[in-house]
Amino acid sequence: MTSPSFPVSEIVAARRPHRKDAARNYDALLAAAREAFAEHGAEASLEDIAGRAGVGIGTLYRNFPTRRDLFESVYADDVNALCQAALEVADQEPWEALTAWLGRFAGYMVTKRAVREALEGESEIFQACRESLYAAGGPLFERAQRTGAARTDMDFGDLLRLVAGVTATTFMDDAQRDRVLAIALDGVRAAR
Repeated sequence: MTSPSFPVSEIVAARRPHRKDAARNYDALLAAAREAFAEHGAEASLEDIAGRAGVGIGTLYRNFPTRRDLFESVYADDVNALCQAALEVADQEPWEALTAWLGRFAGYMVTKRAVREALEGESEIFQACRESLYAAGGPLFERAQRTGAARTDMDFGDLLRLVAGVTATTFMDDAQRDRVLAIALDGVRAAR
């Protein structure tokens, strides 16, 4: 059986340079930007991002000519990682697979908020990312519903909004966020 293809995977592959050294710099810039956005939001300094990545500002601009290009690339890369995570957990028991993926989704929401604020509106990348998230996580939720592990009076969009709402607040640390998420997900679990 072949792995499903997600629209965002094609976007990520098309943007990533092919030369090894250029790809290494690109990946370092994405990681540094993700970290800076999580710490400072959309206003994170591009000079700081380049410094964290260990490259010059010229390298940042060669890879990402505009701030928007950087935001979109971080967003698409994160969604692509979430899609891959859905494939990695798919063999687990339905409820465990769903909650493992939702834990990753909750962590991703921190970066998404900063990027979303900066982009002010929809783009082709947002649409491809949304389609990819639904294609990756939706089947995990539907399987949990079919096996009686998750309630059936909600849809996947409801579930994503629930998790987004939980992650919209500030937490003391990741452990507190995970604990609150687990409490919220108890409401999604089907009554035993």
